[in-house]
Amino acid sequence: MRRRENLSEPRSSHRIGVQYDSDVFGAFAESIANFLGTARFLVFQTIVIALWIIHNIAAPDRFVFDSWARGFVLLTLVLSVQASYAAPLILLAQSRQERRDRITSENDREVAERTQSDTEFLAREIASVRVTMSDMVTGEDFGDRIDRLHETIEALSTQVAQLSGSTSSGDTSDSNSIVANEN
Repeated sequence: MRRRENLSEPRSSHRIGVQYDSDVFGAFAESIANFLGTARFLVFQTIVIALWIIHNIAAPDRFVFDSWARGFVLLTLVLSVQASYAAPLILLAQSRQERRDRITSENDREVAERTQSDTEFLAREIASVRVTMSDMVTGEDFGDRIDRLHETIEALSTQVAQLSGSTSSGDTSDSNSIVANEN
């Protein structure tokens, strides 16, 4: 055996064969598998087999191509070839479907994670808005505070009127009229 000079490079392969696009072949396999899995195909195959058997039993000997005496060898061969090709095509179609399902489930998982993080973010934002709103004065609180402020102003006005009334009686009527005008 002759040694190669450079062992870091792989050998070039001299394969003889047909090159094909795996996606195109996979799509072809899926179309065949989809057809083989239908009731239409089963009915078609049953009709063909029934016609095959009827022809080879009822036809004159010179038109018989697969005799009953030999056990329908050609029919058995045809059905075996069909099964030998159908099984790998169906498996190929299933593996392609599994890959698509895996990609779909990964995308669904990513969407679910993003949705969950968005939901958590919105929950935090709503909580912060609630905390901010709890410090704000509502309409009822504002009305109550104005009423208390009004009562306090009246009480102070009364006290001012009493204090000013004790110092001078003339100024009391003026200060009472000023306080009454302000209210």
